[in-house]
Amino acid sequence: MSPSPARRLLRRTGALLAATPLLAAPVLTGAPPAQAAAPATATAEATGTSTVDVTVNALSPSVPTDGDTLTIKGKVTNKGRQTVTDAHIGLRVGTSFSGRTQVDTAARNSTGGYPDGTEVASKYAEKFADLKPGATQDFTLSVPVKALNLGADGVYQISAAVRGQTAALPYPQTLGIQRTFLPWQPDGADTKTKTTVLWPLIADTGLTAETGTSEDQTAVFDNDDLADEIGPGGRLQQMLALGSTLDVTWVIDPDLLASVDAMTESYKVKGADGKLTSGKDHRAVANAWLNDLQTAVQGQKVVTLPFADPDLASLAHNGTKVAGSLSHLKDATDAAVKTVDTILHVTPDASYAWPVEGAVDPDIVKVATSAGADKIIARSDSLRDNSSLQYTPSAARPIGGGTTAVVADARLSTAFEGDMTRAENSTLAVQKFLAQSLMLDLQTDKQRTAVIAPQRMPTASQAQTMAKAVAALQEGTWSQSQGLSATAGAKPDPGATTRVPSTRAYPSKLRKQELPQAAFEQIQATQRELENFKVVLTNESRVVTPFGRAVDREMSTSWRGSTTAADGFRTGVSDYLSGLTDQVSLIDKSEVKLSGRSATIPVSVQNNLWQDVDHLKLRLTSDNGTRLKIGDGASQDQEVTIASGHSQSVKFTTTAKATGPVWVYAQLYTEDNQPYGKQIAFQVDVTEVTSTVMLVIAGGVLLLVLAGFRMFTQRKRATAAKADEDAPQDDSGTAAEAGPEDDSTPAARADVPQQPSDPTADTTSESTAPSDTSERVDR
Repeated sequence: MSPSPARRLLRRTGALLAATPLLAAPVLTGAPPAQAAAPATATAEATGTSTVDVTVNALSPSVPTDGDTLTIKGKVTNKGRQTVTDAHIGLRVGTSFSGRTQVDTAARNSTGGYPDGTEVASKYAEKFADLKPGATQDFTLSVPVKALNLGADGVYQISAAVRGQTAALPYPQTLGIQRTFLPWQPDGADTKTKTTVLWPLIADTGLTAETGTSEDQTAVFDNDDLADEIGPGGRLQQMLALGSTLDVTWVIDPDLLASVDAMTESYKVKGADGKLTSGKDHRAVANAWLNDLQTAVQGQKVVTLPFADPDLASLAHNGTKVAGSLSHLKDATDAAVKTVDTILHVTPDASYAWPVEGAVDPDIVKVATSAGADKIIARSDSLRDNSSLQYTPSAARPIGGGTTAVVADARLSTAFEGDMTRAENSTLAVQKFLAQSLMLDLQTDKQRTAVIAPQRMPTASQAQTMAKAVAALQEGTWSQSQGLSATAGAKPDPGATTRVPSTRAYPSKLRKQELPQAAFEQIQATQRELENFKVVLTNESRVVTPFGRAVDREMSTSWRGSTTAADGFRTGVSDYLSGLTDQVSLIDKSEVKLSGRSATIPVSVQNNLWQDVDHLKLRLTSDNGTRLKIGDGASQDQEVTIASGHSQSVKFTTTAKATGPVWVYAQLYTEDNQPYGKQIAFQVDVTEVTSTVMLVIAGGVLLLVLAGFRMFTQRKRATAAKADEDAPQDDSGTAAEAGPEDDSTPAARADVPQQPSDPTADTTSESTAPSDTSERVDR
């Protein structure tokens, strides 16, 4: 039967009374009297509690109840230089804690020092044979919970301690100890903490701006790491599988969804040498991961971060100094909603902003809300409450301007940031997490809310530890699950702080990891080039979409601590865009000679893109409009439209007023008069045409005419003579009648060589080759 309310009150009172000696001094039991009075350092030396290393690799159940058997498994290793004899390991139970700070202190002192509490009955201990130096031995302790003699609800310290002796100290003593926590709440709590667990699906940036030239634009990745993460046993595969078994709020970066979706088709991987190779066929793995995620999120609330998880603090502290940087955050938010809806078929909640480690200041709040978010996921070690407050307040805090800070509990959120590949670290982290959660609930009879916001990208081992702890919490008796939206909308605690810390209070460790102002200047330069490029395209989506998302990735939080990689990614995006822009360009020209007062000058434009370009104009400008006019003035513009893979020759009419060289400049412009591509320059040499030269030219023309007439008459006579020779003869030897005389030009014959047609122009209208040296142009 459940205990009466009076019994619950007695347990709470007992927990506080039992903790009083713990505040004054540690409980010292089971030690020789002579050692009890010795100083702490002397005691440590005398007892030698660092002689044997004790590791606790498993503890179950994490939250025991009446009738359970507590099982602890681990190893002992002799770190000393002498053999340990007459040794055994037993379980010791200390008093319960009275506050969360005491749990923190005990966690920092989990080994060494004097043994705590009393050892349970010796029949539950495990004896060892002689333990030689360096030797390791496994142990398993199984103790009925009733034998622990636990009292009121609370968190108890338990220890696995080795007692034995050595040749140097031939009497029983504690030679090694490992402490941990045991939450004890066998019956349902009077008031349960409503707990929200955020489960992040976020990955490093891997998809580039580059795409294949085919119609379907094959995706290009920097590496194939994502395939390993979503594959069997991979980090993201485990995050998805574990999260599906828990009551959590999914927090997703849409860039991850877009990247996995790209892997459902064939893709390329860019090597260190810049060459593209075909990625392995991971379509089955990618499709399976997305299908499992679609199933997991159906009917649940999905929180989406802006596309690529932009670094809000970097934007606030450095990006706002560069005009236009903030506009990317709104674009990333809009793209996020569309991406999640398209791939997962759910409408996500885009009203949350999540700064790195929940650290906020006024500038971060201003930037976070600029894209439409009205709720910020902060953390209690940033938005600190008044030290006079004797309990942890609820998560939701109004911070002004219609914005709500949802404050995650720092102790619970950072519980799994260590190396969880070691079973001991994982086990101790789970017990500490549960201990802090129970202590939070026991602080007051007032029901509160709590948020757990773990690290953005937990490792596979960290994810496993998180899942184990959350599962135990959700099966416990003092906590109940609640979604993030309900927590954010809950009534604020009147005692909680609502003051956002100043910019000076922002952690210097985090500030050093931010993207610098130069990064945002480079991002904006890329954006300007993209805006200039897209206006000339007939299908701008082939460029705008991949480059727009690449710009989002350049601001990603995932670049923190990876300055070199971030610089390389931004440079790669910029260089690739410049390479595409250069595919539409002017063909270099050499010197041009004008042998007259007026002539046309051709300038060729080539398009090596996989789509047509238009909305371009070509401007030809004379360096000296008085000596050489182009059109009606010093310059002339002509519209240009070029088909994919072709070139076009644009001709300009020029008029020379004087002889000599003149520099001429050709430049492409967009419709809004922005320069496009590189300018080319060439020299035009105007030569004077004198009367003597004209007479020489006229004489030459006359000679050609006379020569042609003579050739014509000679050919006519030869033809007539040939006809006479071939005429049929009668018996008298005279020629047969040839019919009436015809003085007209004879018709051409098949056996008469035909004159070739005019040769083709040296430079066709679509030639992409540069002009020859001293090119002469049509007059």
